Amino acid sequence: MPPTGALTRGKDDHRVNTYPFSAITGMADLKLALMINAVSPSVGGVLVRGEKGTAKSTIVRALAALLPEVAVVADCRFSCDPEAPDPRCPDGPHGDGDGTLVRPARLVELPIGAAEDRLTGSLDLERALTEGVQAYQPGLLAAAHRGVLYVDEVNLLHDHLVDLLLDAAAMGHSYVEREGVSVRHASRFLLVGTMNPEEGELRPQLLDRFGLTVEVAATRDPDERAEVVRRRLAYEADPAAFAADWARAETELAWRIGEARTLLPEVVLPDGALRQITAVCAAFEVDGLRADIVMARAAMALAAWHDRTVVTAEDVRVAARLALPHRRRRDPFDAPGLDEDKLDEVLENTGGYDSDDPPAPSTRPPRGTKRDPGPPGPGAGTGPEADSEDPDPDDPGPDDGPGGGGPDGSDPDTPDDSTRPDPQEGALVDIEQALSGEDADERTREDAGERTREDVPEPAPADAVYRTRVFTVPGLGDGAPGRRSRARTPYGRTTGARPGARSVHLTATLLASAPHQRARGRTGTGLVIRRGDLRERVREGREGNLVMFLVDASGSMAARQRMRAVKGAVLSLLLDAYQRRDKVGLITFRGTSAELALPPTSSVEAGARRLETLPTGGRTPLAAGLLRAADVLRAERLRDPARRPLLVLVTDGRATHGSPADALRAADLLRGVTSVVVDCERGPVRLGLAGGLAARLGAEVVRLEELAADALTGVVNDSRAAA
Repeated sequence: MPPTGALTRGKDDHRVNTYPFSAITGMADLKLALMINAVSPSVGGVLVRGEKGTAKSTIVRALAALLPEVAVVADCRFSCDPEAPDPRCPDGPHGDGDGTLVRPARLVELPIGAAEDRLTGSLDLERALTEGVQAYQPGLLAAAHRGVLYVDEVNLLHDHLVDLLLDAAAMGHSYVEREGVSVRHASRFLLVGTMNPEEGELRPQLLDRFGLTVEVAATRDPDERAEVVRRRLAYEADPAAFAADWARAETELAWRIGEARTLLPEVVLPDGALRQITAVCAAFEVDGLRADIVMARAAMALAAWHDRTVVTAEDVRVAARLALPHRRRRDPFDAPGLDEDKLDEVLENTGGYDSDDPPAPSTRPPRGTKRDPGPPGPGAGTGPEADSEDPDPDDPGPDDGPGGGGPDGSDPDTPDDSTRPDPQEGALVDIEQALSGEDADERTREDAGERTREDVPEPAPADAVYRTRVFTVPGLGDGAPGRRSRARTPYGRTTGARPGARSVHLTATLLASAPHQRARGRTGTGLVIRRGDLRERVREGREGNLVMFLVDASGSMAARQRMRAVKGAVLSLLLDAYQRRDKVGLITFRGTSAELALPPTSSVEAGARRLETLPTGGRTPLAAGLLRAADVLRAERLRDPARRPLLVLVTDGRATHGSPADALRAADLLRGVTSVVVDCERGPVRLGLAGGLAARLGAEVVRLEELAADALTGVVNDSRAAA
C-alpha cells in the first residue's frame, strides 16, 4: 500500500477520468515546459506562476496520466527499477528472484501543512517502541520516486521544506539523518510547483533551483473563455464520455513522451549550441552556472521531443525563454522577465553553426509511420476525434480547488459551438506554436496591460534601500514560522517536552513510561507504552509578524525632498520584512482621511508597488491614521490571532487636521501593540512631537537618519517594551 499522501492511478482508481491534458486550451508555454520535464526530469522541474483560476492545478494533475507506466520491484517501498535496482535501497538488496510489478506513474501531492518528517520520512516509532527495533518509515520523497511530485502554493511552504525538496530534486536522492536513523534512497521525480505571486514571492535563491518557469494568465478573448466553460460543463456532465472523446489525443501524447525519452540519449549538443547557451547566460548576467546546465538539458529534451538528434538554435532560444526569466530577478522587488529582443540579438551574434552542422537525420521511424502506440483504451475512436490523425491538447480545464478554474471553478480559453466540444485536429499543434512564441500566452500578456493612475500628482522617487535595524516583538509567540521574533514553532531547537503526540520526543516518552514497566507486566525487549506516556517536543524558533506601516503622506512630509528619504526608509523596512517572512500592510494618511493602501498580505512586492505611486500633499489627519490602524489590527487579530503585530509609524508628529488631543486619544487605542515611531522631523529646530506620540504609544522612537543598521553601532537593535 503506498504511503499516505501518495496518490496513484490504476484501473480501479476513481481519478481515471481526470480532466484530459489534451482538452486544455491555450497555455502553450506551460504545456511545452511540462513536456520537456516529462522527457527529461533532470531539467529540474517547472514553477508555474499565475493568477487564481488559470488551470494550474488541473494541467499538472492531467500530466500524470500521460507518463509511461513504470516497472518496480514488488514490495519495494522505494520503487526500485528491476533492471537497475538501487544498490543502497533500504529495502534491498534486490535479486533476480524478486517479483516485478508494473504500475502507473504516481502523482504525489505535498500539502502546505506537511511536516519535515512527512516529506523525508522518519523513525517508525510504533515499531521502535513496541518491538525495540530501528525501522525507517518512508516519506513523500520516496513515494514520488519515478513519478510526479506536485506542490501547490509552493510560495507558502516553509523555506526549509522547499530547500529539502529542491535538494532532492537536484541530487536525485534523499538523505535522512534524524532520531538515530541514517538512510539514503533514490528520489528522482518530475517536480511541479504552482504559486500565485499575489500571495508572496519565493526567495531568489529558491527560484533559481527550479529548472523552468512559466507565467500563466487567463485569456481576455470572450470566445476562448466561452470554450473553456463549454468544455468544463461537458466534462462535469459526463466525465467518462468526455475522457473517451479525448482518449486518442491522450494516447498520442503519452506515446510521444515515451518515444522522446528513448531518443534522448542519442541527442547531441554541438559546440556551437553550447556556445550560444553560455553566451546567453553571460549576456543576461545570471548568477552561477545552474542556468547554463538547465538550458543545455532543456534544449536536448526539446530536440528529442521534436524527433531530432541534434540541438538547433531554435531549441536554445526556447530553452532560454523558459529557463532564464526567474533567474533575472536580482532584487526581491524585481519581477521575473526576459528581454526577448536582447535574446535574439545574442543568438544572432553567436549563431551560424546550424548551416555548417545540419541536424543529423533520426534513425527512428518517421512520425507518420510510428509504431502502433497500443490500444487506445475504452471509448477511443468513438468520439469526434476518431478520424483525426493528430488529435490536439487544448483547454485549461479550470483549477481543482476553491476559486480555481478546476472542477468547481472556471477558466477561459478556445471557441466552439457544440454542446459537447469536439477535440480538435492536431493534438500537438498548440505545443508546436510555443516554439514561435505566437501563442495565447503572448496575447494574454498584451491584454493584461498596465493600469495607470490618473489625476494623481507625479509621485516622488525613493532613495536607495539599505540594511535597517532589526525590530522585534517582545515575549514568546506562537505565530507562523519566520525570522523575526522569538516563538514556539514546529521547527527550531528543542527546549523541552510536554504531553502530546504531534512530534514525539523519544527520550522523554521513554522516561515517562520506564517507571511503569514492572506494573504493566513487561516481558521481552518491547516497552509497554500507554497514550499518557507520549511526550512531544517543545521547540523554539522565530516567527513572522504582521508589520503594519502607517505612513504620513501629507504636505509637510513632501517638503524639502523629505518624501524621498521616507520612501527609501519604508522600502528598506519592506525588504527586511521580505527577508524575515512577515506579512505587511500599508496605511497612508493625508488631507482629511486615512486609506488602507495595502491590506495585510504576504506579498511585500505589492507594498513596494503601492509605495512607488504614493501621492503626497494636503493636511495631516494623524488621528484618522491611528484610528484606521487600530481598526485594521483589530480585524487581523480576529482573522489570525497567532500572528503578532508590529506597527511602524512614519511621521513628523504634526497633526494639522483635528487636534493633537484627538491624536493622543487615538494612540491610546494602540497601547499594547509593539510599535516603532520613525521620526521624520528635520532641521535645526525640532519640536519633538513624534517623541511625545511615541511615549503615549509606549513605542521606541528612531530618527529617520538613524534607521540604517550601520548608523547604530553599539545601540541595542530590538524594540523591546518594558516587561
